[in-house]
Amino acid sequence: MPTSSFTSASSAVPCPVVESLDAILPEEPLLMMGAGPVPIPAAVAKANAIVINHLGGTMVKVIGQVKSMARYVFQTNSKWVLGVAGPGSAAMEMAISNLAWEGTRVLSIKNGFFSERMAEMGRRVGARVSTLDVADRAVASLEEIAGAIRRERPEIVTVVQGETSNTVWNYHLKEIAALAKAAGALVIVDAVCTLSTMPLEMDAWGIDAVITGGQKGLSSIPGVSLIAFSDAAWERVKGRTAPNAHWCLDASLAENFWHNAGYHYTAPVSGVLALHEALRLVCAETLEKRFTRHLKCSLALQDGVAAMGLRLYTPKACRLNSVVGIEVPEGFSPADVCSHISRMHQVEISGSFGLPIVRIGQMGEQCREHNLFRTVHALGRTMVDLGVKVDLPAGVAALERGLSGGK
Repeated sequence: MPTSSFTSASSAVPCPVVESLDAILPEEPLLMMGAGPVPIPAAVAKANAIVINHLGGTMVKVIGQVKSMARYVFQTNSKWVLGVAGPGSAAMEMAISNLAWEGTRVLSIKNGFFSERMAEMGRRVGARVSTLDVADRAVASLEEIAGAIRRERPEIVTVVQGETSNTVWNYHLKEIAALAKAAGALVIVDAVCTLSTMPLEMDAWGIDAVITGGQKGLSSIPGVSLIAFSDAAWERVKGRTAPNAHWCLDASLAENFWHNAGYHYTAPVSGVLALHEALRLVCAETLEKRFTRHLKCSLALQDGVAAMGLRLYTPKACRLNSVVGIEVPEGFSPADVCSHISRMHQVEISGSFGLPIVRIGQMGEQCREHNLFRTVHALGRTMVDLGVKVDLPAGVAALERGLSGGK
């Protein structure tokens, strides 16, 4: 009779001894005030604990409402809204890999880490990618962009609305889209950190694909994202002759689940439910009120940081409100600041891809007044502890004035 292999297999790789999450996680939860992920509302957390049939009637209703709410947030009437089981970068790759292929001419406006990521994704699918390189802490002029479009004759133009890596806001987005559309190019926009935190009007501005992640402005969980295609972009998706090399990210296959209630792969149902609740809360607040809240809180934070005596990284004209960059004082590294504020004050902020800055997020649930007071105080105390001369009372006072509407 055959002998069991269970004994030899179990002895070859010993069972590990691990700690529970309760032993690993800090006793007091960290306040997530970095460049994402952000704190999530109770309704989102509750939804994320539920598992349902990904092909059942309840899921069909949920998906229908997610698409309806997403159209409001994207400001589009396009039918072609899809969810993505992956981070914002997966949604970015879905946009690139479905709209570009071998030989496609792509112009990437590159002014940071994430705009370069779109260019790299284009190169990986065989597109002929050219970049318009922009100086750090700056945006490209419309004249430069128009010249690049005339020179490169792109079929696709990619641009990031808010470059989180260096906290630059591409405030010419509407005009960039108009230049591209006039030249017959499709426009792909990374709105991962900006969607629902500042205006973006997909239809009115002539944008063809917008991507976002759940874990930033929407205040949902990481790992479930959204993408919207215009009718023109969808026509290109459906008209391609060679299949997309990315099976999971093939928009034509994803259509079967997101629009035909059919099977593509097992959807992240808990994450989709969480996204539903996050979008519902955005709709309940309304975009107008949400934009106002984000702007007020971010400007108050910036006033507080500056009054404390620290320097903001990006010039005011192109400063991103959703993620605020702060120069690290000479003699210290971003890791020094981030580790100290986390360890001593239970507040998490972010460094940034080699730049001498730390970043504080103002996306979704981050921009609440109580979070701002705690964060500004923690940042000031961290600087004092590190021996940096700052005026913490002045910083808190400036924050208060900004939030109360005072001068």
